[in-house]
This record gives sequence, C-alpha cells and structure tokens, in this order.
Amino acid sequence: MSVGSLVSLFQSSAQNCSVFVFEHLFRVGVFIFKFAIYKTAAMESIFFLGEQCPELGSIHILPKLAGSESLPFFLVQGGGWCNNITTCLSRKNTRLGSSKQMAKEIAFSGIMSKYRMFNPDFYNWNRIKVRYCDGSSFTGDVVAVNPATNLHFRGARVWLAVIEDLLSKGMKSAKNAILSGCSAGGLTSILHCDSFRALLPIGAKVKCLSDAGYFINTKDVSGAQHIEAFFSEMVATHGSSKHLPSSCTSKLRAGFVSASIMCFFPQYMAQQIRTPIFLVNAAYDSWQIKNILAPGVSDPHGYWHSCKLNIKNCSPSQITAMQAFRRQFLKALSALGPSSSRGLFIESCFAHCQTETQETWFSSDSPLLSRTTIARAVGNWFYDRSPFQKIDCPYPCNPTCHNRVFDTKEHPDL
Repeated sequence: MSVGSLVSLFQSSAQNCSVFVFEHLFRVGVFIFKFAIYKTAAMESIFFLGEQCPELGSIHILPKLAGSESLPFFLVQGGGWCNNITTCLSRKNTRLGSSKQMAKEIAFSGIMSKYRMFNPDFYNWNRIKVRYCDGSSFTGDVVAVNPATNLHFRGARVWLAVIEDLLSKGMKSAKNAILSGCSAGGLTSILHCDSFRALLPIGAKVKCLSDAGYFINTKDVSGAQHIEAFFSEMVATHGSSKHLPSSCTSKLRAGFVSASIMCFFPQYMAQQIRTPIFLVNAAYDSWQIKNILAPGVSDPHGYWHSCKLNIKNCSPSQITAMQAFRRQFLKALSALGPSSSRGLFIESCFAHCQTETQETWFSSDSPLLSRTTIARAVGNWFYDRSPFQKIDCPYPCNPTCHNRVFDTKEHPDL
C-alpha cells in the first residue's frame, strides 16, 4: 500500500512548539484523510483522528517523529456514519466529504491544549490530528468501486496506511501512547484499541480513551430496533465485517442476526479488550437520546423535538423514558466486567464529546465526579497515579453538568 507524492509543507512556531504539516495523496480509502503532528520539547505525541469525507485522500504527516521519546495519542473526531450509497453521497461535497470543505486551521483546546493551566497532564505532548474520512469508524474494506459514484469504502486501509506511515517515521520507538476519539471517533478508539496496541513496542505504555463512543443497542421510543438496523446497513455497505475485532466475532454466534453487526456495538465486544481503556460518557448522551432513543423516524409528530433541543424542556414522561435509557446504558456498560485497568467517568449530563472542549475538560466549573474533573481523572489513570471508576447518580443530581442546548435553526430536523 503506497502513499503518493509530497504536495505541500507548512511550518510555524509558537513558544517551544513547532508545527509540521505534510500532505500526501493516496487511494486507499473512501475518503480524504488528514493529520498534523505538533512537536514539543517533551517529544511526546498525541494522535487525533478526525472528520468524515468520501472521496480521495490526503494525509498530513511528519517525515520523521523526533527521537526515541515520541509518544502517540490519536483522537478520532466525531462525524457519524453513512449507512448506504445515498447517505454517503450526501457527505461528498461537505466538510464530511471533501478536504476542500474542511477548515484549514483548527483551534486546539481541552485535551489538545498546549497550555499546562488548561491541560495539566498532556499539554507538552506532540499532537496529531487525523481527519476521519470513511464513515464506518475505519472498518470499511470494499474492493470494487462503482464508477458512477466513485465512492471508496476502504476505511480500514486508510487506518492501516496511517499507522504504518507513522511507524516508519518514528512511532515504532514510542514509550507512551494513547488512542482516543470522540463520538464515531470514540467508537473507533474502542474497535481498534487492541490492534493499535499490537503495532507499538511491547515495552510501551499504551492506553485508549473513548469520549462519547459507547453507543448502545436498545429500542427507540416506538419499540423499534432503529440503531441496530442502521448499523446493519452500515456494516453491509462498507464491508466492515472482516475488520471488526475477531475476539468478538468469533464468540457471537447463535441468537444474533449477525455477529459482525453486534460487534460494532461496544457492549458486545469491549469486555474482550485487553488494552487499558478509559470511557468518558454522559449517561444521557445527547446524540444517543436524539438518534437512538428518539430518532425522527420514531417520532413523526415531533413530540420529542423540544426535549431533544434542551433537557429542561422535557416532560415528566420524557424524563421517565430517559431514565429508562440510562438504566439500559448502565446495563450495557456492565458488560465490560470488572477490571482495575479500565477507567470510567459516567456523569448524568445531557452532553456529547467533552474531552476536546475546554469548559468540560478542565476549567473552574467543569463537570465533576467525586470532586474530580475529566482531565484529572484521565491523567491520574494514564500515569497510574490512581484508578478512577465513577458512575453518577440520576439526572438532575449533578449541578456541575454542562447540559447541551441546541439551536433550533442549526438542528431543524431534531
């Protein structure tokens, strides 16, 4: 799997942090791919994976990671999934489908911040951001390409190309590494956790962090298995079966429509993950409430519309349904089983993706569990200072929550 010609180079500096961005073109994936490496004096590196986009690909890479002290940290940004040709084509000419529509520069905050006061444990790590571009959490692998659409469903090849290229540029000498992600990227960090660890040195400290990536398989308010049907179509469209964790697919057999479909849900495969992993998730995850519990198709009259915009607008019966969803979420979470190597920060907020936002990652009014911010909990866990496995009491018990409030104009379909 070869990477094409070098296209451009960008370098800038801020204090002791230099930014190197290289762009390559390649045809291994459905879609355009980018990442940048930020090198600091501490010679640590964070890898963040990013947004979705269905065309060709470009990757921003550093020609060589600096020194033997380099440490990778990947965070996969959110962007959802496309489950059929129509939904994948709808992304093609958007920021989820083409690098031409992506912002040229992105402000880093939260776990990506370079300032110690905002990111006490990871501020001096190198930071790499890779744009998420396949629509299947990097599991797709379809050889044939329909000339009418020119969609390449090859996210798994994109993933492998990125990892192999970074290994050749110094990541093979990493002493510490974190694979992380938010939303669809958070699911990526779960699905690829063990395979990521297997590619790094045996003696390296390698852990995974999933932010809002623990999507559960449960019925919607109409009683339908909406999310299961959606993921079933997605797995079929992208040819994802062969790239889902074999530790799960080899065990799930009778009783399920398809083992490969079920293994896309963390509750069926996360227990087999051997690499230490930390889950940051709101028990009332706003994306899951909107798209799993009460998707538009199950609410044709818009009964849930106002509630999904702002949890304070929810009626008593809707709150009751959301409390039932929380119980289903915690039941699915219990499938992880006991393990001191795992971390949990499950607060009772109406939120989605909290590690990349400064206000929720580490600030004076960040969400707290046991008087601990997400940043402190993750840092203590990664550096083995102290374990952290906390599950919040039911809504509305936590006054530190930053509950999401959505703009009707920006979310007319809710």
